[in-house]
Amino acid sequence: MKTPRAVILFAHGARDARWAASLQSLAGAIQARLGEASVRAAFLEIQSPTLAQALDAAAAQGAKHIDVVPIFWAGAGHIDKELPPIIAAFGARHGGVTVRTLPVLSELPGMLEFIASVVATLTPGPSPAAAGEGRKGGPAQDA
Repeated sequence: MKTPRAVILFAHGARDARWAASLQSLAGAIQARLGEASVRAAFLEIQSPTLAQALDAAAAQGAKHIDVVPIFWAGAGHIDKELPPIIAAFGARHGGVTVRTLPVLSELPGMLEFIASVVATLTPGPSPAAAGEGRKGGPAQDA
């Protein structure tokens, strides 16, 4: 099926194929929200398809705009160093296709607040002000 828009979730990859299960679940959730856009996963190494293969497949299916979503916590390393050459090589092969890289996970709007909220919910305890009350000798220490 031809689709003018594609989204590629770009993750590291791992030796254990089960590692990709949550990525496929995320792809399904995004697909449900985007309708006709093509949503797929791609990997930097170990697992397939590679990002280059996924980009080529999206273009072959008629995508004219591709969003690459780095499923990496931070940009330093793989995203800053290895992603740009992959996208540049794709651009040289498919000049009529626009590729946009979305922010890494930690830079997505609301992500840090969302995680902080979930962690606070999952680790109930006294409020920060109450936690310091009655304590002698400063911060808690691990035994």
